[in-house]
Amino acid sequence: MQNSTYGNLTFSTVKPGEALAKAKNMKPVDIIAAMSDSGMKGRGGAGFPTSIKWNLAAAAKGDEKFVVCNADEGEPGTFKDRVILTDYPELVFEGMTIAAMAIGAKVGIVYLRGEYAYLTKQLEDLLAKCREENLLGKNVLGKQGFDFDIEIRMGSGAYVCGEETALIESLEGQRGEPRNRPPFPVDTGFMGRPTIVNNVETLAWASCIIAKGPEWFNAIGTEKSKGPKLFSISGDCEKPGVYELPMGITIAELLAEVGGANAKAVQIGGASGQCVPKTQFDRQIAFEDIATGGSVIVFGPERDMLTVAHNFMEFFVEESCGQCTPCREGNAKLLEGVNMLREGKCSMSYLKELCALGETMQLASKCGLGQSSPNAFLSIVSNFEQEMMGRTN
Repeated sequence: MQNSTYGNLTFSTVKPGEALAKAKNMKPVDIIAAMSDSGMKGRGGAGFPTSIKWNLAAAAKGDEKFVVCNADEGEPGTFKDRVILTDYPELVFEGMTIAAMAIGAKVGIVYLRGEYAYLTKQLEDLLAKCREENLLGKNVLGKQGFDFDIEIRMGSGAYVCGEETALIESLEGQRGEPRNRPPFPVDTGFMGRPTIVNNVETLAWASCIIAKGPEWFNAIGTEKSKGPKLFSISGDCEKPGVYELPMGITIAELLAEVGGANAKAVQIGGASGQCVPKTQFDRQIAFEDIATGGSVIVFGPERDMLTVAHNFMEFFVEESCGQCTPCREGNAKLLEGVNMLREGKCSMSYLKELCALGETMQLASKCGLGQSSPNAFLSIVSNFEQEMMGRTN
């Protein structure tokens, strides 16, 4: 991770085993209360409060429950989870074990992105070491009656499997397609059992919260967006990399940190996020303003924004699972429109129809893929009208 003017990297200050040693003396309700007091929202992008998800799973009826770590880091421009799994995997495993204590699970599963297969041996070796040290297995750390172990399952590179119900379908050996909701995974998840699915970063922060206390986490960030956050910074900047920064930081402050002050635009949230122009760099990266799972792509003054839109829409056409019509057909139509714009063959009236189509997709698509895939197209059209006008009839 890159050094930052905002302080030391938190993960390096938490000793392996520290959080779990504290958690074993806590009641499940107290673990969930600590998550609630911290104010942490999920770090995968959706921002659902971690404590609520854990509490719902804890209250769900069932003798068998599961903790799933979503390590299917498929959002373009995001690579922070890879860094966590490489440098601080013990925090992730401890976070899964703490979550299991909270909800009453005995089995944890890491759903690992297919392209991260090279990490498998390192992670399996660490799991074996955890079992030897009784950090996993029967009566974890001497806590009578608490048995928990973790296994690794591989994904196959499908973007849609980043959505939790599609991920569960894949784990069950089915085609990775989103399920209808309700029911939700906390009630009916993996193998029909209560299941929590948390992002890699969320679980690592859970360990830090137990180790350092919820007050520490709660004191950072904004009223509605608590804590520090990892950001994957790439594109036209001097110092790309993974940064730990407080929630609520403005885009301008972030760009100053990474050497991208001359940026023309910034894509916040990956391909499914928003393209923010220079005139709005005073906006905050926070759940109450611009939310993100961590991807920040910087576009310099010379970037062609239509080319950017083309790259994103081409990606979504490829990655749509095809299950619902708005996403399957809509993304192809938006890509077709971008190509017409690049060729100067798209009228302003048709461009407005494409924007209306994008808004319909946001409302009518079955899952987050189709609901968010028009975001980049719509924000680029809205914020870079002059570039669009220069190519239309």
